[in-house]
Amino acid sequence: MVSSFYSFIENTWQGESWQKDVVKKRLIEWRRQPSILRIDHPTRLNRARSLGYKAKQGFVAVRVKVRRGGSNKIRPNSGRRPKRMGVYGYSPSKGYRWIAEEKVARKYPNLEILGSYLVAKDALYKYYEVIAVDPDHPVIKADPNLSWLQNPANRGRVFRGLTSAGKKARGLRKTRGIRGTVNYKWKRKQEEREERKGHEGSKFNRIQRYKIPGK
Repeated sequence: MVSSFYSFIENTWQGESWQKDVVKKRLIEWRRQPSILRIDHPTRLNRARSLGYKAKQGFVAVRVKVRRGGSNKIRPNSGRRPKRMGVYGYSPSKGYRWIAEEKVARKYPNLEILGSYLVAKDALYKYYEVIAVDPDHPVIKADPNLSWLQNPANRGRVFRGLTSAGKKARGLRKTRGIRGTVNYKWKRKQEEREERKGHEGSKFNRIQRYKIPGK
């Protein structure tokens, strides 16, 4: 079977020589650029096309850098021991990719976010490329594959966690069958509690053993 053009792009991008010789040199330039920068064309064309990108009017590619690492809080004056100060170790509840998409949506409020992907990372930042669409552009309105953007219910989708990054952070990704779902775990815990009640050494049976009849 003949490999596609996009598979060659992916293999090249994942290669160690490409990451060391090309991407590492680009990071020197990207660090000096603004946090949100509109670019002429996507860097990883195969990932952009998988999200629905097309080289025509109405599509916008934006590169975003998001600061890595957890957050710190102001140290309390008193009232708790150092272990419970809660100064270090606060990480964002959202993923970095979702944060990057929200940054672009705030910068360009007239655009809708299709998706995003990672392009590079260093010790301080993660760099993402976000694919956005102008739903009011005549070319986009004439595209039948993007007609769903005209529905008002799909406006502001990134802030409601409807993109791929948002669904992942909300725990809506597909699991390996029913064993990975929340309902299955809750049901399994309930069964374990019932089984422990039947054990003679459980707290429930110890209370029942010394309970006075009729009370």
